Amino acid sequence: MNVTASLDHRELGRDMRIFSSSQLVGPGLPLWLPAGAAVRYELEQYAREVALRTGCEPVYSPVLGKRSLFERSGHWAKFADDMFPPMYLGDPHEEPGDADPLVLRPANCPHHAQIYASEPRSYRDLPVRYSELAPMFRAERSGVLSGLSRVRQINLDDAHVFCRPDQVGAEVRIALDAVLEVLDTLGIEVFYLRLSGRDDSVRWLGSPEQWASAEEALAAALGAVLGAAPAGVPWRAVPGEAAFYGPKIDVQVLDVRGHEETLATVQLDFNQPERFDLTYVAASGERERVVMIHRGTVGAMERMVAFLLERHGGRLPFWLAPVQVCLLPVADRSPDAADDAVAPGDAADRLAADLRSRGVRVRVERDGSLGNRIRLARRRRDALLGVLGPREVEAGVLAVTDPASGAKVSVPLAELGERLAEAARDRAPQVVL
Repeated sequence: MNVTASLDHRELGRDMRIFSSSQLVGPGLPLWLPAGAAVRYELEQYAREVALRTGCEPVYSPVLGKRSLFERSGHWAKFADDMFPPMYLGDPHEEPGDADPLVLRPANCPHHAQIYASEPRSYRDLPVRYSELAPMFRAERSGVLSGLSRVRQINLDDAHVFCRPDQVGAEVRIALDAVLEVLDTLGIEVFYLRLSGRDDSVRWLGSPEQWASAEEALAAALGAVLGAAPAGVPWRAVPGEAAFYGPKIDVQVLDVRGHEETLATVQLDFNQPERFDLTYVAASGERERVVMIHRGTVGAMERMVAFLLERHGGRLPFWLAPVQVCLLPVADRSPDAADDAVAPGDAADRLAADLRSRGVRVRVERDGSLGNRIRLARRRRDALLGVLGPREVEAGVLAVTDPASGAKVSVPLAELGERLAEAARDRAPQVVL
């Protein structure tokens, strides 16, 4: 793991112009600047792609809901202190008043439960998988807010699966495979997988038999996934670490300081199917309770970007880099150049247009000395630096430097665009120069 002098994503974010804040907007509500928006856009596209590939159907739901929705789901009883105050649309002290005010949601799952409940379901319809990349809100106190890692609006890559009990194992395997793929693509090493189960206390929802069956299914899924994966990722069972409403698999990683944290979770939920009476018609003709699974891959955009900035010291994988190539035209034209020779500045503009047409993020840096422009580009953590002077224009090449590896090579302009576009499409960590 590369540990840089600055481990703080807030400092890296300032250097790279990832996000900003405004006293008028308010603390804990970061403004995503163009560079940060580019990173977030790529993560969101990847999350949506993985969700579709693993059978999820996209849905949209409102950020608001009646307080009674969250009372029914249990969130109001458990998280009311961390939720924003209710919004009354009338005078609550006068009749008829507003007995059921609106609140900003602290989670997306109650809305997805209502989407599932919007029509009858047969055992043949299951599993049903919904995905949504949506905001949720936490009334974090000012003292704990920090950059992108602790915010008041979280934009979450969220998916919920509604399935039969006999489908739990297969669905958990699908979710785990997706999480491990995404973390590998992001260059994040998994420390271990934790099967978080119940202990002997009485705080758990559901019967011991229900829990034992669920934990057995999760353990079998872990064995199947890790048995087919490259060796080196262990898992362990930890009693007492489950949520009160069901066991889960937590994907544990180490941050750059060596601190353990959970970066993804596959969670079984006995609570919401019970509270919302979520059922399906079984083969016997009887109504049976559905099993709900919470899953995601990238997770919260804010937290993931903060983690990646620190994990990579700002030098994000090529496909995520806000600026994938910075073009640095040098001089104008050599004195002995032919009358029809292209000036480096014009050549840089043409090259930039070609690269943008291929989906490559490019910046042309003209002002100041070459040395100062290179320092600025390095401070921004631009992925590649490309010098274009009269000699390069005449030879039809770009003098490319990869600051991450130190590699320097002249790349033919005719090959450059496709080489960079292919690396971006393949979500490559670096371009092979």
